[in-house]
Amino acid sequence: MLEIRTPKTGKAKRVLEKRAPKLVETGRKTLILHGTKTSATVSSVLMELYRLKKGGAIKYSRRNENIRPFESGGETSLEFFSQKTDCSIFVYGSHTKKRPDNLVLGRMYDHQVYDLIEVGIENFKSLLSFSYDKKFAPHEGTKPFICFTGEGFENVPELKHLKEVLTDLFRGEVVDNLNLTGLDRAYVCSAISPTKVFLTHCALKLKRSGTIVPRMELVEVGPSMDLVIRRNRLPNESLMKEAMRTSKDKPKKKEKNVDQDAVRGKIGKIYMPDQKLDEMHLHDKSKGRKRERKESKLLNEETDSKKNKKSSE
Repeated sequence: MLEIRTPKTGKAKRVLEKRAPKLVETGRKTLILHGTKTSATVSSVLMELYRLKKGGAIKYSRRNENIRPFESGGETSLEFFSQKTDCSIFVYGSHTKKRPDNLVLGRMYDHQVYDLIEVGIENFKSLLSFSYDKKFAPHEGTKPFICFTGEGFENVPELKHLKEVLTDLFRGEVVDNLNLTGLDRAYVCSAISPTKVFLTHCALKLKRSGTIVPRMELVEVGPSMDLVIRRNRLPNESLMKEAMRTSKDKPKKKEKNVDQDAVRGKIGKIYMPDQKLDEMHLHDKSKGRKRERKESKLLNEETDSKKNKKSSE
C-alpha cells in the first residue's frame, strides 16, 4: 500500500487539493490494465481504446494476477493503481475459458470502486480494417458526439448502467460552450437486444446545407464491436449518496452574531471596542473656530476705525 504522508510544502498541498473529489469534475483519466491472460482481440481493443483516449489515459502493459474486480479483496490493486495514477475510470481486459474476450469497465470515487459492468467482445473490427479518406480522420483530443439509439437504454437497467459508464469513458472534459468546427468524431451505440450493444466510432463530415447549420455525414473509421453484457454491480447507497452530493447538500456554516427574526428579518450584532475618547488627541482645525477668529478680527478693525474718527474730530 502507499505510505500516507502529510504535505510539507505548498506545491504538495496543491497537488493533493487537485486530486481531491470535486463538486464539478474535470475530465476523467482512464486506466487501462491487462489481466492474467489476454487474447489477441482483447489486446487490440485495449490498444485502440488507448489511442482514442490518447492524452487522457494511462496504459499498463504488465499482466496483473491479483486484480479480480467482482471478488472481495480483488479490488485492492485497482484502488492502489487509481490512487497512484489519479484515474477515476478503468478498463480491465482478460480472457478465460468461462468468459472469453472479457472487458470490465468501472468507475472510482475517492479512489474506491464505485460500480462495475462486465461485457464480452464480439465481431471486433480494428481501425486498420476500415478504408476511408484520411483527411476526414479525427484529431487527437477533440470533443466527441455520443449517440445512443434504442429504447433499451431507457427501459433496461443493465443498458442504462452501460450508457452511464460509456458516457463517462468517452465524453472527456465537461465544457459550457463548444465550437462546431472542432467536432470531428462521434461514438454511436445501438441497442440490438436487452443484453447486446453495437458500438462504433465515426468521423464527421461537414457539408453545405444552404443554412447556417451545416449538414453532417458519418464516415465509419473504426473500431467497431458488439458488447454483450455479462455481469454488473451497482454502487451501494451510502457511497452513491456521498458521490451524488452537490453544493446545495453541503451543510452551511453558522454565521456568527446573526439571528433571524420573524418580523424584522435578519438581525446582526456588531461589537465595537472601547474607543477611549478622553485619551485621543484631537487636532483643532475646525472651520467654526476659523470663522470666529475672522469675525472677531473684523470687529476689532471696525472699533479701531471708529476710535480714529473720534480722535480726528
